[in-house]
Amino acid sequence: MVSLARKNLFQDLPRFVVAQAGIMFAVSLVTIQTGLFSGFSRSTSLLVDNSKADIWVASEDLRFLDLTVPIPLQRRNQAQQVQGVDRAEALILRGTVWRRSSTPLTSVRVVGFDPEGQLFQPKKLDQGTLSQLKQPYTVMVDRSDLDSLNVNRVGQVAKVGSFQARIVGLSKEMRSIVSPAFMFTSLENAYAYINSPIAEPPRNPPAPKPLTSTDQVSYILIRAEPGQDLQALKRRIEAALPDTRAYTRGEFADLNQRYWQKSTGVGFILGLGAAVGMIVGLVIVGQILYASVSDHLKEFGTLKAMGSPNWFIYSVIIRQALWMAVLGYIPGMALCIALGTWTLQTQAIEILISPMLATGVFGLTIVMCIGAAVFAIQKVTYVDPAIVFKA
Repeated sequence: MVSLARKNLFQDLPRFVVAQAGIMFAVSLVTIQTGLFSGFSRSTSLLVDNSKADIWVASEDLRFLDLTVPIPLQRRNQAQQVQGVDRAEALILRGTVWRRSSTPLTSVRVVGFDPEGQLFQPKKLDQGTLSQLKQPYTVMVDRSDLDSLNVNRVGQVAKVGSFQARIVGLSKEMRSIVSPAFMFTSLENAYAYINSPIAEPPRNPPAPKPLTSTDQVSYILIRAEPGQDLQALKRRIEAALPDTRAYTRGEFADLNQRYWQKSTGVGFILGLGAAVGMIVGLVIVGQILYASVSDHLKEFGTLKAMGSPNWFIYSVIIRQALWMAVLGYIPGMALCIALGTWTLQTQAIEILISPMLATGVFGLTIVMCIGAAVFAIQKVTYVDPAIVFKA
């Protein structure tokens, strides 16, 4: 049975290559579209996932990460007094404008944090050290955002608000699909940037002042003491900090992902692309198998005349479909992994191909090919063995 299936499959190589190209296209389209959707979802919660905080505290009016109302820095001191809290740190997240010489304005997302803190740091620093951010008006950006910010190396200077911003370091893989370029800096620098008007920078700007308890920040990051029940700790934090809501890191990441999935058509568009890929693959494989069966009707008639049961003939066709699935899936998935690696390294856009996704696409490929084989089987079902004796 195996040799007959292989013989039928490889007898017409041009037709076989066309079939495999169709399956590769279907596998690639489904994998890339689904991987992009997974990567897009993860990108929306990039800053949350990158933190080491157990709990994020925000205003009770929060909609998602980039849409919230500031809270006073005093909430950090209050959180530190709550039973079960090991450490509390502030985080500023606000949008502003980046300008360099005579180039057009560019939006940036200011991320202010404590360079000596433990709960938030940009991952994978490519150049520079976090301690450099303690200097006045120094920033870090992601290497993948250099072109959009019209800079190309550490040491260059731009203008943010009415102050200069000197690049002292570069991060890697800290780019979000749904957000402008991240600009990492200290809390003091961040507060100065977001509260300054867009104007010509002063010749000798004063150093940013330390934040006071009444100054506004975006979030309070909490690390719980070992063994703490996070749900109970959340309730204690909300009771101690007026007008706030507390979320575990996982809950906050899910909140952001759900917002972007439901408020945009990205999920529908990517899902539609995956469905189109499956339909195209199904049609191509179905046509190839149907044509192969038509070309070998006399051989199948001979098998029937010799007394071969229908299930034996059906198994030959299904085995052909399984060979096509495997031989189309392997190069298609290899192409997707290579493409995902390239986009992550060059564009910081993640095509997330997890083992579960790869396994699921393999299962879909097999179902697609076997489904196509069903149409071909219909051609054989009513074959008259007498066809062997016709001229």
